[in-house]
Amino acid sequence: MPRRLLYVSIVAALAASGAVAETGGHAVSDEVIAEQRAALAAATEGMGYGPQSPRDIDAHDGANQRAFSSSPSVAEMALCDIHFHENAEHKGGSFTTYAGNGDGHGYGTGFKYDGGLTAGELAPVEMTVGDSEHGDLVPGNTIEIHFVHSTTQATLGPSLGTCLSDAIGNPQLRVEAVVAVLVAEGGEDFVEMAHIEEIDGLNQVPNLPTNLGEPVVYAGSTTGPGYNEKGSPFQVTWSVRPEVVKLNIASVDAWLKDNPFEEDHAHGVRNLVINPDLLSQIN
Repeated sequence: MPRRLLYVSIVAALAASGAVAETGGHAVSDEVIAEQRAALAAATEGMGYGPQSPRDIDAHDGANQRAFSSSPSVAEMALCDIHFHENAEHKGGSFTTYAGNGDGHGYGTGFKYDGGLTAGELAPVEMTVGDSEHGDLVPGNTIEIHFVHSTTQATLGPSLGTCLSDAIGNPQLRVEAVVAVLVAEGGEDFVEMAHIEEIDGLNQVPNLPTNLGEPVVYAGSTTGPGYNEKGSPFQVTWSVRPEVVKLNIASVDAWLKDNPFEEDHAHGVRNLVINPDLLSQIN
């Protein structure tokens, strides 16, 4: 594939998480979700698609045979993007509470933190955080943060095309996923967590959490609601932490107002992939 076409394709794939849709203010029926799952199965059957994401990280079985090599560790890769989704795309660990079917376009669905919060942590805040046509973020909301890495010598910027370079047209991709619950008081500082440094010539996030349990590493794909009814053609090594970190919502607001990726809101989520033919075996 010519590099220009590959560039356009991969940017579209990575940006699928940002697909815009009117929520309509109500949740779609179970039948709508079932129809989307059936459409995904029909679109991918016999087509050779690799394993898909997101998935239940506590369920390790999978029947997809499209194997690919695991990406290197993050220390050997360059950070190329940070973004997050409202509610967790993955299920498992401490985030198994279903948020509901949502609007059918990725908003109002996904999985929420299973634990409880104090009254102080849930107190209203005098700011509007991540406002978009789908609403804003408030204390108690769950988000899944994706720290995207590439084997290219990636630069930082508002385009997800920074995950590519002229030198490497088929980069390996790795996503370090962190699930967080937003709190009004206390909590970790997201600006500090997402701090970027150049180390050995590569953009790195040295403050990624290391205390959220052993990450579940598996072979998957790009995500986002744009893939609810079609397969993602991109191969991604995922590393998903099973525990949840509390993040101070004011720090999330500060990051959204000043980050090199021009992120200003939470993205929608892809339906959980449950078709065994579209899941890798987790070893």
